[in-house]
Amino acid sequence: MVLQSPLRVQVLVSALNKDLTRLPSQMNIESDAVIVNQCDGYGYSESVILSGETKIQCFSMKERGVGLSRNTALMHADSDIVLFSDEDVVLEKGYSELIKDAYMKYPDADMLIFNVKVAPRRRTYWNEAVKRVRWYNYGRYPAYSISGRLNSLRRSNVYFSLLFGGGAKYSNGEDSLFLHDCLKAGLKIYALPICIGEEKERESTWFHGYSEKFFYDRGVLYHYLYGKMAVVFALRFLLKNRKEMCRDISLTAAFRLVKKGIASQTEHKKE
Repeated sequence: MVLQSPLRVQVLVSALNKDLTRLPSQMNIESDAVIVNQCDGYGYSESVILSGETKIQCFSMKERGVGLSRNTALMHADSDIVLFSDEDVVLEKGYSELIKDAYMKYPDADMLIFNVKVAPRRRTYWNEAVKRVRWYNYGRYPAYSISGRLNSLRRSNVYFSLLFGGGAKYSNGEDSLFLHDCLKAGLKIYALPICIGEEKERESTWFHGYSEKFFYDRGVLYHYLYGKMAVVFALRFLLKNRKEMCRDISLTAAFRLVKKGIASQTEHKKE
C-alpha cells in the first residue's frame, strides 16, 4: 500500500488581463491555487474542481506590478507548500505529487527549485543534478521555478520587491532578489532535476530589447544583489553575454550605463 503525502500544494499565479474561468484548465492546475489577475477592476471568485477536492481562489485588482501580485497571492496562501507560477506556464500532469514527493525526500529543504521547459533563447538554467542554491548561483532561476514551505517563508518574512519586474519601476529581477533575501534569512534551498511544466512563449510584458534602460536597470538590480561587488558581477555579466546584448549598444557604453545604475543607488544611501 502506497501512503499519500500529507502535504498540500497550492499554486500562486500572477496573471494579467486573463479570463479566470478558463485559466486554471489552460494551466492544467490540479491542486489548490490562488490566482491574482491584474485587470481593470476588483473582484473575488472561488471555484471547486476535481470532485470538490480542489479550491481555486481568484482575486482581481487594478494595481500593476508582478511583485505586488505575487505578494498578494502569498498573503492569501494557506497550504503546506506553495509554487509560484505565471499565466503562460502549463503544468505537467501529476506536478502536485512530484512536488510533494520531493519535499518528503528532502525534509531539511525550506525551498525547492524545479525545471520548467522554455524556448532555448530564453533558457537561463536547467538542473541536471541535485545541488544547493547558494549566494553565487541563485541569480538564474525564474519565479515560476520556485517553491517553498509556507511556514518557512512566513517565518523568514521575505516578500517580492515592488521595485523590479513587469509593471514596476525597474526591469526584471524580482525573482533573484527574492532568492537573495531567502538565502540571507537562512533558508535552505535545493535545485532539483525534476520538470514540472512548460512555459508557452509569448511577448514579454517588460523586455523591449537591450536598450539603455535595460542596462541601467541591470545596474540598479546588481546594487541590491551584490553590494560592493556589483561592478565586478556586472562586468562579468556583460562579458559573458556581449555577443547577444551589445549589438546596438557597445560593450563600453553598456558598462557605463550599468555603472550609472549602480551609482544611482549608492548616491541615495549618502543622502
